[in-house]
Amino acid sequence: MKQFISFIIKEGKHIFRDKRTMLILFGMPVVMMLLYGFAISTDVRNVRTIVVTSTTDHLTQQIIERLGQSDYFTINALASSAEDAKQMIRNQKAEMAVVFTGDFANKRYDSKAAVQLITDGTDPNMAQMYAHYAQSVIMQAVAGNNNVPLVSSKMLYNPQSKSAYNFVPGIMGMLLLLICTMMTSISIVREKERGTMEVLLVSPAKPLMIIIAKAVPYMLLSIFILVTILFISYYILIVPIAGGIGWIGAVSLLYILLSLSLGLLISIIANTQLEALLGSAMVLLLPSVFLSGMMFPIESMPDILQYITAIIPNRYYISAMRKLMIMGVGIDSVLYEVGVLSVMTAVLLSVALLKFNKRLE
Repeated sequence: MKQFISFIIKEGKHIFRDKRTMLILFGMPVVMMLLYGFAISTDVRNVRTIVVTSTTDHLTQQIIERLGQSDYFTINALASSAEDAKQMIRNQKAEMAVVFTGDFANKRYDSKAAVQLITDGTDPNMAQMYAHYAQSVIMQAVAGNNNVPLVSSKMLYNPQSKSAYNFVPGIMGMLLLLICTMMTSISIVREKERGTMEVLLVSPAKPLMIIIAKAVPYMLLSIFILVTILFISYYILIVPIAGGIGWIGAVSLLYILLSLSLGLLISIIANTQLEALLGSAMVLLLPSVFLSGMMFPIESMPDILQYITAIIPNRYYISAMRKLMIMGVGIDSVLYEVGVLSVMTAVLLSVALLKFNKRLE
């Protein structure tokens, strides 16, 4: 037991002496959380808007004022026709135009009053969001007026449509997977490169104990990183933690163990630190971003890509965190995700240890 603790202390000292490792472990999570939380945002803010109307009656003015007073739109021009508005959008002077029918207030009595929203469709997702937000503001503005249809809608779990609600579980899954896997694989390969792994293996300690001892410091650091991420998301990005923190921690620990197992497997296959680093980055980074459901809905992907996502670990972790953190459900609602992560962990750890033992022989 003393030897086991000594190996843990040795690896811990090595981690804290390496400034590059410290920068990756503690700098990357903070920077990426703040970057995804603030800089990379799909929230609708200050959309440059053109108003097209022939007469400014009281109801039209009420709608225009409500649009301008919201945080979503900025009224920066008036146009006499829809064609003029389209030309201004084409010249990148605006992203949306609101076109009112002539004599809008009076025509509402014979159901001829209409509002047309013209958006820049070069980014179709954002264009749909602009239109959705504008419709909501207009409906609020005309609420209470006779003969004007009122549409009521409610968004569950994220009423303000904050993109951080979507990005935080995703960045948690990506960071924990990358950091745990990359750091573990590089740590063991470094010993092989320097020839010190053979020295460790001929020591009185069992090889399996050596490998576990090298992984323990990274698990402890990963737990610290998890706490840091949750702190930033709750107190800085104002993302609620609606579910039980205990279950969030338990599922995260399972995910960390899976990531460490994957790192161990890569370290056994790779012969150099560069191979381990490139292998981790190529195998994990792009799939973590594009195929995990972090940025793009899996249901919208082609069938072949949907099948491929079934082997992406953070797909299940992100799904579980969204349910536990944002929706506030219990552990019984994420049993499928927990089951898949458990099977993946068992398979990766078994294969890694089996190949490690064969390599020793």
